[in-house]
Amino acid sequence: MKNNSDYSAIIIGAGVATGSALTKKFAQEGYKVCPVRRERSMSELDILTDQIKSDGGWAQGFGIDARDEDSIVSLFKEVEETIAPIDVVIFNPGANVFFPIEDTTARVYRKVWEMAAFAGFLTGREAAKYMKPRGHGSILFTGATASIRGGSGFSAFAGAKFALRALTQSMARELGPEGIHVAHMIIDGAIDTPWIKENFPDAYALKEKDGILSPEKIAETYWSVHSQHRTAWTQELDIRPYMEKF
Repeated sequence: MKNNSDYSAIIIGAGVATGSALTKKFAQEGYKVCPVRRERSMSELDILTDQIKSDGGWAQGFGIDARDEDSIVSLFKEVEETIAPIDVVIFNPGANVFFPIEDTTARVYRKVWEMAAFAGFLTGREAAKYMKPRGHGSILFTGATASIRGGSGFSAFAGAKFALRALTQSMARELGPEGIHVAHMIIDGAIDTPWIKENFPDAYALKEKDGILSPEKIAETYWSVHSQHRTAWTQELDIRPYMEKF
């Protein structure tokens, strides 16, 4: 039986809510966790890694731009060679923006695509390079409602998320027979975050009725998918509160 403490987990997009919960969950399960955020968020990342260490886990944070190819290549090489073989990779950056189509500049569209799609490609490619020779590992991508339905004002976000979903399908078909589990997790609904609390108080009020997504429960679902036996793998899973309309 595989010992999780012999392996590492990379969480790209380890923000204050879902990303942090994912990092903590995989640390609790024994992995050497490597949360990744942009360099300007390193202070928050230090808080996260300190919490994990104080709880008895192993963590090392990295501040990089996931859109930069050289940075992603170097990240995977460093983790693989100096920390532990990579067994789990989670791609979880946020890139949600709202712009009417006539106000969507080329710069906005390109940046959102780079964050949500191109960075996902770089991450998935590097993960495959290290996992394929071992014949096992999980690559989990965070999707959104926009992955399957383009909403008014979300042309850039939906375009990028559609692309990420297609990437996961292609990777799953290619890498599944090699023993690598590729899954796409569609998050459908408001998440319990400071941003939702501040900007959407009516939605946040539903928390008292379990009407918004709990980051900790999302993390448990990711862990469940990662833990699946290869005879019954999930490729795509949607996660929403019981009262969310869809």
